[in-house]
Amino acid sequence: MGPPQRIVVVGLGNPLLTDDAVGLRAAALLAERLAQAPVDVLQSSWGGLRFIDLLAGYERAIIVDAIEWRRGPPGTVYRLTPDAAIPTLRAVSYHDVSLGTALALGRSLDIPLPVETVFFAVEAQDTHTFGEALTPAVEAALPEVVRRVEAQLMQWNLQWGDSCTKPALR
Repeated sequence: MGPPQRIVVVGLGNPLLTDDAVGLRAAALLAERLAQAPVDVLQSSWGGLRFIDLLAGYERAIIVDAIEWRRGPPGTVYRLTPDAAIPTLRAVSYHDVSLGTALALGRSLDIPLPVETVFFAVEAQDTHTFGEALTPAVEAALPEVVRRVEAQLMQWNLQWGDSCTKPALR
């Protein structure tokens, strides 16, 4: 068996724009539940080319963020590839670069980036109103997001022991 893999879970969002904070809230729950796990759990309000810095040196990554696809009701949780969410259409600033584009650029520069990245997106209801509370439908999706992240980690054979007591999901 080789050395342990470096895995990161990153929750993205803006804590002041209602449902846009869902990734940050999920990361906070996961940090508590995965405290004994060999995985880093990060929160970030930045995207774009900053993904390169966030993910450099990790072998696998899970990203959690809000999305406004309107393909399902608010609170729907999607499992996507980095390229499937929102492609880079124009890059007015480095924040406008998609996750897929950032990963491709980083790899072209020989930066060690994850060989596998999973993106869990939660259909948002409101990402434009200033507020620190999630809408009820998005709040209700948090346990599902946490379960899906943990299931992905188990699929990657990440072990954090039966003795790890996890806080209950509400």
